[in-house]
Amino acid sequence: MQFARINDVTIHYQLIGGPADKPVIVFANALGTDFRIWRDVIVRLAGDYAIVLYDKRGHGLSDVGQVPYSIEDHASDLVGLLDLLAVKSAFICGLSAGGLVAQALYQCRPDLVQGLILCDTAHKIGTQDSWNTRIEAVKKSGLGSIADRVMELWFTPTFRRPENTAYDGYRNMLVRQPMEGYIATCEAVRDADYTQAASKIAVPTICIVGDQDGSTPPDLVKSMARLIPDAHYEVIPDAGHIPCVEQPEALTSVIRAFLDDALRGASRT
Repeated sequence: MQFARINDVTIHYQLIGGPADKPVIVFANALGTDFRIWRDVIVRLAGDYAIVLYDKRGHGLSDVGQVPYSIEDHASDLVGLLDLLAVKSAFICGLSAGGLVAQALYQCRPDLVQGLILCDTAHKIGTQDSWNTRIEAVKKSGLGSIADRVMELWFTPTFRRPENTAYDGYRNMLVRQPMEGYIATCEAVRDADYTQAASKIAVPTICIVGDQDGSTPPDLVKSMARLIPDAHYEVIPDAGHIPCVEQPEALTSVIRAFLDDALRGASRT
């Protein structure tokens, strides 16, 4: 395990080396998860690209840090990690809240962003009321009180079948996150709005969504893709909010095709 002290927060991360002539891919995880959600994608990409994974503050093995915080605080942590690792430019793959972090990173340090892979995320996610209702429920009764509803938003009925032990594992991942960090990140997501900023994105971008995503449905992700100049849009069949868990092979294929296209375009300029 690898750890770094960034912005007075201990961040858990993993660096996997790759060919010097290929880009770095950075994976930012969703609210209520840690970087283990990317495992089945990483095993398909390792050796072909350098890879950076990390647990954002308040999640996994990273510190909670001083609360409250914003999506920009999460982006500042990622800036610090990339600077520490001497990563000058990378493709940022962010899922859900991680996609907001990716957008915030582009706003504050566009030099670090070679391209964006915005997975099951949006320029704005949810409403004040929906987030406040969730926050109050967690404060009152803990993460377990919302877990079943969140699982319905995250995963398809097929994945949630009783005999699928992986479903139990991902539910455990959610309920075992630090409650203070979860609430602080809910507040950060609630207050984030990149609607105006989306039109200023000027790097290769793809917006990906599971066809049964209950958190950021396809129509919402498509609306983000329309805001971003020349953005690609791709739907992953038979997947909910976390296609890297349900359909890792399909998601990896989409990521590879996007990277190949982006790199070909860069070589022509």
